[in-house]
Amino acid sequence: MRMRVMGAAVVGALALSAFAVPAAQADEVHGDTKISNVVVNGGKAVVVGSTGTKTIPVSFTVTDNSGVSKAEAILYHGTDLDHSDTGAIANTSDGSSKCTKVNATTSTCTATYTLDTDFNLLNSTAGTWKVAAVGQGKDGNYVVRENAKTFQVQRASRLSANASPEPVKKGRTITVTGALTRANWDAHKYSGYAAQPVKLQFRKKGSSTYSTLKTVKTDSRGNLKTTTKATADGYYRFVFAGTSTTPAVTAAGDFIDVK
Repeated sequence: MRMRVMGAAVVGALALSAFAVPAAQADEVHGDTKISNVVVNGGKAVVVGSTGTKTIPVSFTVTDNSGVSKAEAILYHGTDLDHSDTGAIANTSDGSSKCTKVNATTSTCTATYTLDTDFNLLNSTAGTWKVAAVGQGKDGNYVVRENAKTFQVQRASRLSANASPEPVKKGRTITVTGALTRANWDAHKYSGYAAQPVKLQFRKKGSSTYSTLKTVKTDSRGNLKTTTKATADGYYRFVFAGTSTTPAVTAAGDFIDVK
């Protein structure tokens, strides 16, 4: 049975679990502690398939004139931490980040997080996620940043293309079909991505460059079908530019022999 996503109550309770600081409702600064340089997944979007898990690294810098005592970050989807609809806690026993001293006032804090299609991912949670981060100095000063960084969590995409008939006489009509699908985290399979613009491109044999012939839209099941004139031997493919919830994807070129 599918587990429900981690809700705001759990996320909020764990967010400050390792800290002797008040449960802040938004950004809060006490003293000179600062958080900067937040990096999620190496700066790349997090793309997850229809099943399984994805483990991603998160790092950030904490500074305090007394030195850094501890730090923690959580990942969440929602308008704010109190109204999050899912989240991810660091894969450590206490949910905290490991802080490595850079100098007397600065530490780099790191942890890994797991996104799971059986736990904290639903189709509705694809898109923009946020990082809430807390840092504390050895003197008790602290900073809470509810939105220290945003990043994209996307449903993995697939795209196919098939041109026919082949061989074909020059000037005759060919039909190019294909399908655009993406991970369906609710159903644990790939499903068609409807009403999306996709480019049909052609590369002449011997050339390394594709040119766009037209733009077509997927149907209600994510299928593609269009026609064009055969002009020369070459490869036909579909190209999808991507959306905030789904990454760009390019189909492999399908060769047509023109007689």
